Amino acid sequence: MRYTFEKGLMGSPFKLVFYAPNDSIAKVAAGNAFKRVEELNEIMSDYRDGSEINRLSATSGSGRWVPVSKDLFEILAVSQDISAKTGGVFDATLGPVVQMWRHATRKGIFPPDEEIRDALARTGYSKLKMDARSRSIMLTQKGMRLDIGGLGKGYAAEEAIKELKKLGITSAMMDAGGKIVLTDPPPGSKGWNINVSNGSDSLKAMQLSNVALATSGPTYRFMEYKGVRYSHIVDPKTGIGLLFHVRTTVISPDGTVADALATAFSVAGIKRSKKYLKHFKGSRVWLVEKQGERTAEWNMLE
Repeated sequence: MRYTFEKGLMGSPFKLVFYAPNDSIAKVAAGNAFKRVEELNEIMSDYRDGSEINRLSATSGSGRWVPVSKDLFEILAVSQDISAKTGGVFDATLGPVVQMWRHATRKGIFPPDEEIRDALARTGYSKLKMDARSRSIMLTQKGMRLDIGGLGKGYAAEEAIKELKKLGITSAMMDAGGKIVLTDPPPGSKGWNINVSNGSDSLKAMQLSNVALATSGPTYRFMEYKGVRYSHIVDPKTGIGLLFHVRTTVISPDGTVADALATAFSVAGIKRSKKYLKHFKGSRVWLVEKQGERTAEWNMLE
């Protein structure tokens, strides 16, 4: 039997579709999956004052090693690995810049140079130190703020799927606000039917299973200032939203990685992303970038 459940979590609709033997198992499975996502939100949300990640950020510059939960350590380890492999275009320490840019977008006012410089000075993934033995983190500079919005939903989707597997559910799809994790195909079919858009005219229908997929682009969230459109995705080097419109879809073996790479490759653009992709075995990309009238496309999904 096919079951569908939906719930608003982490500021997005989370949709769960799976095949289970009966209603009672389905209800328990969906309940456990959504409960796990809520648990993770308590840890990872930069919107919640008391969240574990915000408490950790508050210790920045104190010179202290702070023991953290297994989940937070794990997601920061993935983030740091991706930062190292992409030359810092993905960066969990970008919180000060993200906060500034979020505020600017809401108000429609471009942040002054001084504010951008100050926010950038408090970022840099090398300022986040990790000690695996004691499962502790140190943030070496005062005023740092962590933001793992770039991979949190992918991680949450993977963890939700694990809850289903514990109950013997092997055919499932978790769509965490556009970050999708898929397990075995629905009974009697070759895969899950997924439509991927390049942001304008081209749509690709695919049958996928046992992979994860994430799409990133400024389609809905951007700021227009003096006739220039800036994306909600911030470039860690400049501290401002991307100027070129990018639509990125990544298919990876893992949801956390797919989510992070969709952001990283949006920042890097086609040329640099081709170089970085060598470090991520089994990942495929569809990247469209528009600069002025010029459109370039890199499509590995053909």
